[in-house]
Amino acid sequence: MKKLLIVFCFISCMQINIFSQTVYDLDLKKDLIIGSLSIGMGITPFFINNKPENIPNMLDKNNINNFDRSLMFSYNKYLDWISDYGAYGLALLPVISIVPNINYKNTLLTYGIMYSEALLLTYGTVFTLKNAIIRYRPYMYTDGVPNGKENDYYKSFPSGSTSFAFLGATFLSVTYSQEFPESKWKIPIIIGSYTLAAGIASVRILSGSHFLTDVFTGAAIGSLYGWIIPCLHLKNHDDKLTLVPTGNGILVLVKF
Repeated sequence: MKKLLIVFCFISCMQINIFSQTVYDLDLKKDLIIGSLSIGMGITPFFINNKPENIPNMLDKNNINNFDRSLMFSYNKYLDWISDYGAYGLALLPVISIVPNINYKNTLLTYGIMYSEALLLTYGTVFTLKNAIIRYRPYMYTDGVPNGKENDYYKSFPSGSTSFAFLGATFLSVTYSQEFPESKWKIPIIIGSYTLAAGIASVRILSGSHFLTDVFTGAAIGSLYGWIIPCLHLKNHDDKLTLVPTGNGILVLVKF
């Protein structure tokens, strides 16, 4: 994985002379709305704490739906560690889109705010669901609670590591494609980033930490925010994406 990240960074450096400035910009009104929503979503999990009263004994696999039961594994500490930290590494992938335009004065600020918004929304959505929904991890049906997992064994849904991996992959794919639409590296970058993200999702299952529906939901959450936040910041996007404040939140209008 480290070698692939180095290759991606090398590719980005080769693009430095393609554009003189980023295709994204900030808008005070729009970013106040998105930023407020992001911060609100990011702190929500700290107010939710739904947990079982007691640690259950061995659970019955027959209570799991057929789709998820098809891929259930015992706990593997090494794979759990690899996939967790691998997801953090993939969260840094969007740096590849920044490097070619690093000398443009607003690049770091624009990307920093965009990615912070996407991260907060992803974190808030994932951990609000984790803290609200009790779902025992697959290893609870074979091994019981591993050492050090006493506060985590019932937070299977959705997969946080998968969501952050796909956030990084999607954010990179979207920004790189929009910054460098003619680049011959566009397709390899997209395929490579999603392959890495899918690898993280697969290892989360193999480690016994998640079900299939956990990783699919996590991938959907990360991909959604990785796509919508850059698109909301495109210059001259002709209002294809519009934010409309409502009494209950924010309505996003998409024009095709």
